[in-house]
Amino acid sequence: MSNSFFRFKQFTIHQERCAMKVCTDACLFGAWMAGRTTRMGPDDSILDIGTGTGLLSLMLAQQNRARIDAVELDEQAAEQAAENFEASPWRERLQVICGDIRTVHLGKKYELIISNPPFFENDLKSSDTRRNLALHSEALSLEELLTAALTHLTDRGQLAVLLPYHRKQAFEELAAEKGLHLEEDISVKQTPAHPCFRAILLFGSVKTEPVIQTLTIREGTAYTEDFETLLRPYYLKL
Repeated sequence: MSNSFFRFKQFTIHQERCAMKVCTDACLFGAWMAGRTTRMGPDDSILDIGTGTGLLSLMLAQQNRARIDAVELDEQAAEQAAENFEASPWRERLQVICGDIRTVHLGKKYELIISNPPFFENDLKSSDTRRNLALHSEALSLEELLTAALTHLTDRGQLAVLLPYHRKQAFEELAAEKGLHLEEDISVKQTPAHPCFRAILLFGSVKTEPVIQTLTIREGTAYTEDFETLLRPYYLKL
């Protein structure tokens, strides 16, 4: 059974009311993106679409001074994310909005949008309805995610997503059709012997030559140096 909480160096994630728990690839995504936001200040805004426990918002809040709005469809998850925010050192800069990003009116634009969106379209589903909504594209398709992002991004804003590796190419092509161009592409592997299983993608409105990298989580039984460097500000035992 999953733990009811996950303790980081500067905050704690309680997650017993959330369908999706803290996982390694989400932590990696949060740490990677947080490192790219260190210069964001109080006049900047970040939007977290599908915040779940609030993990990504809290990881970014630790590294910058921006204001962060987090949208979550599931009412129980939204309540828990709000409690996690309130217990953090950055409560005054964090806000949860319980609603559907396709219809919610936020009334502002954002310099950065982050999302760990529903992972699987038309794949085998579980009997848990809330987990299905968190894992599958029933509540939000990737095309709808892009539409929502374009609605809420500033002219020079960026979109960052964490996707299954097999969804990467289709999402890149769809984003390009909508005027969002790939800036960075980080393919994630569990070990050197494993195939890539996740893709961290960063998009912007200006067409550039994208930075392409591969990041490996473990080598043998130990975390790689790259992984430890990213997660050291967060993981208790690093």
